Amino acid sequence: MGTRDRILDAATDIMRRSGVTRATTKQIAKAAGYSEATLYKHFADKEELIVSVLRERMPDPSGLRPDPGRASVQDNLTGIARAVTAFYQQALPLFGGLLAEHTRIAGHREAMSRRGAGPGHAITRIAEYLRTEQDSGRVSPDADVETAAVLLDGACFHQAFLEYYAHGPEAGSVPDDTVERIARTLVRAL
Repeated sequence: MGTRDRILDAATDIMRRSGVTRATTKQIAKAAGYSEATLYKHFADKEELIVSVLRERMPDPSGLRPDPGRASVQDNLTGIARAVTAFYQQALPLFGGLLAEHTRIAGHREAMSRRGAGPGHAITRIAEYLRTEQDSGRVSPDADVETAAVLLDGACFHQAFLEYYAHGPEAGSVPDDTVERIARTLVRAL
């Protein structure tokens, strides 16, 4: 395992335990067995490190690309919902404290935007998928696919939050039947 991977592993562990606001680059470098200068040879700043943890150490909900027209819309949305829920379950412990710090969240939002990342990307991908299904006639032409994407993402976030709230860091996965019911309910509206 290379230096960058060790730093990412240490960052992931510390950010899960302490959150992104309390985790310091000094702590992360020390946990990885390197100096802070070594960390900065691989990452320009803490925001780049956070984005790298999200992209390389978390499930990627925006990377899921169902094949429109193959599996059923419900099966595709169930797969998307699983990926989005898995992401939120791992990301929630990282970002809890960040949301409470208004100046920090503004800086984080700007840094994420500059790097083409952020919470809106999964919603955009879900809407793009639904639009493709709409164009092929498998989703009603009257369906509001942007709102449907927001509803799917929001339901997944909420279920991940409830699981984490009930069980803390030891929370298990959101049950498959819950994820399937979310997708099934959404498909009925499409």
